[in-house]
Amino acid sequence: MTNMRMFNSFLATALLGLSLFVALPVWADGGASVIMYHRFGENNYPTTNVRSQQFDAHMAELTSGKYSVVAIPEIIRRLKSGEPFLEKTVGITIDDAYLSVYTEAWPKFKKAGLPITIFVATDPIDRKFARYMSWDQLREMAQDPLVTIGSQTASHLHMIDNSTATNAADLAKSAKRLKAELGHTPTIVAYPYGEFDDSVVETALQAGFTAGFGQHSGAFGAHNNIMHLPRFAMNENYGDIPRLKTAASALPIPTTDFGPNDTVIDPANNPPLIGFTVAGDIPRVNEIACYSNHEGRLMVEHLGPRIEVRMRNPLPQGRTRLNCTMPTGTPGEDRFRWLGRLFYVKR
Repeated sequence: MTNMRMFNSFLATALLGLSLFVALPVWADGGASVIMYHRFGENNYPTTNVRSQQFDAHMAELTSGKYSVVAIPEIIRRLKSGEPFLEKTVGITIDDAYLSVYTEAWPKFKKAGLPITIFVATDPIDRKFARYMSWDQLREMAQDPLVTIGSQTASHLHMIDNSTATNAADLAKSAKRLKAELGHTPTIVAYPYGEFDDSVVETALQAGFTAGFGQHSGAFGAHNNIMHLPRFAMNENYGDIPRLKTAASALPIPTTDFGPNDTVIDPANNPPLIGFTVAGDIPRVNEIACYSNHEGRLMVEHLGPRIEVRMRNPLPQGRTRLNCTMPTGTPGEDRFRWLGRLFYVKR
């Protein structure tokens, strides 16, 4: 065990013991971040792919001793139990079960001893689509104790634009196929395209899922909704080492009273009125900056601990992602707190 890991273990134990006697600030546990991959070395798909050289650089960084790479089920367990996270806790997820996960990525993750979670849409495997893994390959991976299998529905549908009955049937079909082929039913779901609303979340809960991941960026902690968890996407354009470092070391911005409550935007209130209260005495909150993928930097108003974010234009149909960031204020560290949210205008 490296000195850094020994220190992390000591810190986690010390914080847990301390929490039995005093109320820690809401931001003291540090939180966690999760990175998301799709393809490896498939250079014809730059928006979902990381090049082999990029991935090798990622592996070197993630195994450098600077991070606590933790299995997703353990991150979920700590969220539910309220246990503090280790310093720079980061999880690794992979969506869609492409063949390059099996041929290119898994051997390197396995050699490095890094835990991964693969979110599987079952229809492409059943239909033996090109560039996807087979059930035999997925079974082989599932036997690896460092690999967790999650669900990404059966047909990889746009859940937010479909009915509750359609979504429930698709999740049930996926669960049946995963149980038949792998011997168990996953309890963690990744919403296809990162799209979810209150109805989708309720359907996932009714299907037995206990945690859900989107594709909006951000770190998270005990204050987050466990069915709305963010992830940092890695691809050719957004997969350089500085971005990986930022993502893997990100801390959450703990908030309360976030509005609007649901991700779906009412056409009568577009652009939406966005606001939240920053919980806890967090340093440098006055330096918070917010951005959207459609407008860039947004106007931010400070009303005491309340933050109001103003958009100039109505959101277009489909997905809009809000990102709010701020420096941590930790001397000698170039780290950021990061809040991400999804908004959706139905087509």
